[in-house]
Amino acid sequence: MTTTSPPAGRPDADAGQLKRGVLGTGSLVFMVVAAAAPLTVMAGVAPLAILVGGVGAPVGYLAAGLVLTVFAVAFTRMTRFVGSAGAFYAYIAQSLGRGWGLAAALLALVSYNALQIGVYGLFAAQAQETLADVFGGTVPWPVIAVASVGLVLVLAWLGIDVGAKVLGVLLVLETGILLLMAIGVLADGGASGLDAVSFTPGAVFGPGMGGVLAFCFAAFMGFESTVLYRKEARDPERTIPRATYAAVAFMALFYCFIVWAVIQAFGSDAAVAAAGDDIAGMFFTVIETHVGPWASTLMHLLVITSVYASQIAFHNAITRYTHALSREGVLPAWVGRVHPRFGSPYRASIVQSVLAVAVIAAFALAAADPYTHLLLWVNTPGVVGVLVLQTLTAVAAVVYFTRRNPAASTRTALAAAVASTVLLAIATYVLVTNIGLLTAASPGVNAALVGIVPATLALGAVLAVWLRRRRPATYAGIGTGGGEGGGDGPDGGAPDAPDLPGVPARPAARTTEGTPA
Repeated sequence: MTTTSPPAGRPDADAGQLKRGVLGTGSLVFMVVAAAAPLTVMAGVAPLAILVGGVGAPVGYLAAGLVLTVFAVAFTRMTRFVGSAGAFYAYIAQSLGRGWGLAAALLALVSYNALQIGVYGLFAAQAQETLADVFGGTVPWPVIAVASVGLVLVLAWLGIDVGAKVLGVLLVLETGILLLMAIGVLADGGASGLDAVSFTPGAVFGPGMGGVLAFCFAAFMGFESTVLYRKEARDPERTIPRATYAAVAFMALFYCFIVWAVIQAFGSDAAVAAAGDDIAGMFFTVIETHVGPWASTLMHLLVITSVYASQIAFHNAITRYTHALSREGVLPAWVGRVHPRFGSPYRASIVQSVLAVAVIAAFALAAADPYTHLLLWVNTPGVVGVLVLQTLTAVAAVVYFTRRNPAASTRTALAAAVASTVLLAIATYVLVTNIGLLTAASPGVNAALVGIVPATLALGAVLAVWLRRRRPATYAGIGTGGGEGGGDGPDGGAPDAPDLPGVPARPAARTTEGTPA
């Protein structure tokens, strides 16, 4: 049967398809970098990185960017062969098996929801403080958080192209204020002249640099989400790799430069002490001193828009995962319904927003703090989960290039897959062993937060076993995109792993491989 794809920019609601060809390289970069929230990461977290790692902290961001670039070489090579918009779990399913793929899909949903919902606590805390300073009144943080949920839902409902434009504007503003601060520091020659102490061996290999990597990898959260928008991207085989490399390179260099500039503002011999004296206000002090009080006020306001941009980007990532799983039959079909006019997975957006409100309400009823509890405790499993997903995807790339589809491999891609597997495994270990730096919680709480990740994988494995026995057709479709056009498989989705070159085909209903032990 011949099917006709909708024109570029138009959704096919009956088929449950998203808008096609509406995102170029620039739009994808905006989505990725906005998810990382550069201003929030710098003003809110970088001072702690300086305090823990010393003046060598800028190099930590370069190191994290280098590791993720190596990883990107491997997984973007697979994008042309894995046509599903299911991102990480599709890669894992088609290489390690459907069972691992479903476990990864569940972990992705939990991780991205944790990242997105936790940030509502940061938004509420920042907005509450700003409103009190400007208007002199206090608005309860749960009210602010729920209002933010509504604002995110509205923009997501209007479609990915509208969201990308808004994110582009917000991203320019937040990176612009950071650049203005750095230029002011350079123009004034820093505290007592500029130096390169941050890049000397003594600083780079200081005793606290291992812990700094926990903050540095967290600063890149969401960089891999370019592949989630495969169905909505123009010429995805080109735009996705370009956007991924551009986003990682920009963040690594930008973060390094900004943190170095802040160190120069106090001097390499005094920056660590300055961070210890005023972690929350370090960046604001720098911009007020070297640019002006008005710039400090503007930075406070832009931190709020930075957090909002991050919420939008992560919300879009969550709904794309949900849409893909719905098309594959793992989630109910109604969840993946696409808006007939805007081409957005609006029902997935509604479900995610209801979940966010429920979590906010639970923390509010418990009289929890929006920053130390909602943000830090809810975000932490998400950070660990995404890094675990990256590690599993790197392993999947090695298996794919060596066993599933050797013809797709290049020497560079295979070397990158092996190297990124080792590097990401080390990074995961470093993050977990230094998790207390992110949470400021007790060992028991930290163990519980980290334990959510293996527990989620185990639950996914159990669900995979159930699907294989009770719903074999659904199990067979995991990681294929549910037949949505645009992939390489027989129905327009990605080819299933057993049907790849060199692997004998088997009836889908009888497949038993790939379920995690």
